[in-house]
Amino acid sequence: MRLPSMSQPFLLAPIAECVPGLPGAQVRLAVLGARGVGKSAMIVRFLTKRFIGDYEPNTGEAAGGGARRGSARPWLTGLCSPGSLYSRLVHLEGDRVAVQIQDTPGCIQVQEDCVQVLDSLSRCVKWAEGFLLVYSITDYSSYQSVQPLYQQIRKVHSDARTPIIIVGNKADLLHARQVPTKEGLQLANELGSLFLEISTSDDSQGVWDVFQYLCKEVSKLQHAGSTDRRRSSIIPRPKSPNMQDLKRRFKQALSSKVK
Repeated sequence: MRLPSMSQPFLLAPIAECVPGLPGAQVRLAVLGARGVGKSAMIVRFLTKRFIGDYEPNTGEAAGGGARRGSARPWLTGLCSPGSLYSRLVHLEGDRVAVQIQDTPGCIQVQEDCVQVLDSLSRCVKWAEGFLLVYSITDYSSYQSVQPLYQQIRKVHSDARTPIIIVGNKADLLHARQVPTKEGLQLANELGSLFLEISTSDDSQGVWDVFQYLCKEVSKLQHAGSTDRRRSSIIPRPKSPNMQDLKRRFKQALSSKVK
């Protein structure tokens, strides 16, 4: 169900937290991207199947897709509020998974392939196990922020298996497209990542598929890591003495004494 557009800032109702101690896998995800690309809208769409309209709570700017306006608070340009952490039990292919998703503030500046990131964003990168790098197909500058963000992640997570998905959002706004699909594909190929274009406002299934795939990849990595740790923790047991060899040597010792 799509919610009507809000003329005033729309604040999300709290999402139920995971209950500690419940069985099942736990995955930590982070959604990164420039301001106004629809990060919050994607997360809420995944968790509640609702579309939150044209307000992104971290920035007060346009969010997911469809008819939007610019920021209702232009004096907020260049400022950031802390990101939000969403936590919920989700059923994925019959398994109950505790998913935690960090919605990061859209507070990055790209200058000559360098990205200036808040300390809080850096901490988020260290915390998360899987990443969505989101840009808007209607905003070329948001696309330019993807590669620096990817490099920032790889500085912390050097393991190439750490899952990172590049998402071109607002695919319903074809009339305002600034980033061709082929450029998104080319960048994803260069970085070795999966690439998808979605419309958060029009395609809840597409949003679900993105998060579901990322959860699966994180779970695979967790399983591989636990297997490696178990193998490394096994201490080789000393070989048992060969009893036949001991008897032979004992007989040799006795015979030498007799002689």
